[in-house]
Amino acid sequence: MSAPPAEDLLQQWESEQARLRQQVLEEDTEDWQGSPDFSGLERVGGVDLSFIKGDDVNACAQLVVLSYPDLQVLYEDSQMVTLTAPYIAGFLAFRETPFLLEALQRLKKNQPTLLPQVVFVDGNGLFHYREFGLACHLGVLSGLPCVGVAKNLLQVQGVNKSEEHQSQVVFNSLHRWHTQVILTEDRLLAIGDSCSAKRRRQLPTHRRLRQSARKGAAKDRCTENRNKYL
Repeated sequence: MSAPPAEDLLQQWESEQARLRQQVLEEDTEDWQGSPDFSGLERVGGVDLSFIKGDDVNACAQLVVLSYPDLQVLYEDSQMVTLTAPYIAGFLAFRETPFLLEALQRLKKNQPTLLPQVVFVDGNGLFHYREFGLACHLGVLSGLPCVGVAKNLLQVQGVNKSEEHQSQVVFNSLHRWHTQVILTEDRLLAIGDSCSAKRRRQLPTHRRLRQSARKGAAKDRCTENRNKYL
C-alpha cells in the first residue's frame, strides 16, 4: 500500500486547479453548438483510462474519434501506460490527464484533420469539490470542448445517494453544476453532462449533444478497446 501524498503536494495540486479553473469559459463558443441539429459538428471523441483488474498502476489509455452524426469509427488509439501519481478523490486529473492529453496530442500531430470537435470524458467536470474535475482539466490543457460523463454520483456539495436526496436530485438535475443525473432501478448510478471544459457548453447544448451521441457511444467504444488489451 502506497504512502499518502505529502500535504505540500496536495496544496500544490489545489493551487494548480484554482489557477486552471480561471480559464474555464461559461458560454458556447463554437457555431455548431448553437445549431438545433449541431450542423457543422463532424467529429466527436471519447477518452478513458481503464485498469487491469487488481492492478492500480498499469492501465490502458484510450482515445476514439467517431464521425457525427452516424458515429462511425474514424480513429482509435490505445496505449498501455504506467501511472505514477496516486489516486486521491478530487485530484483524479493529476493521475490520468497526462496520458489522455498525450493521446490527443498524438492525433493532432499525426492526423490533425481527425481531431475531435468535442470530447466525452470518463469523469466529472464542474460537479467537483473545487468545480474543476477531470473533464475541465483536460479541456483547458487540450483547448478542446469536453463533456464529463461520470459513472458514479460524486457525493459533494451536500449531494449524496440517500433516498432522501434521490427525488430532489433527479428533479433539479443539479442545475448549479449543469449536470444531469441518470437514475437506474436501484440507485443513482451516473452523472451525464457533468460539465465541459475550456469551452463549456451551456446546459441545453451539452445535454442535447450527449443524448444525440447515444449517451456516450464514443466512450463505450473505448471500453470495447480496453477489453482487447486487458
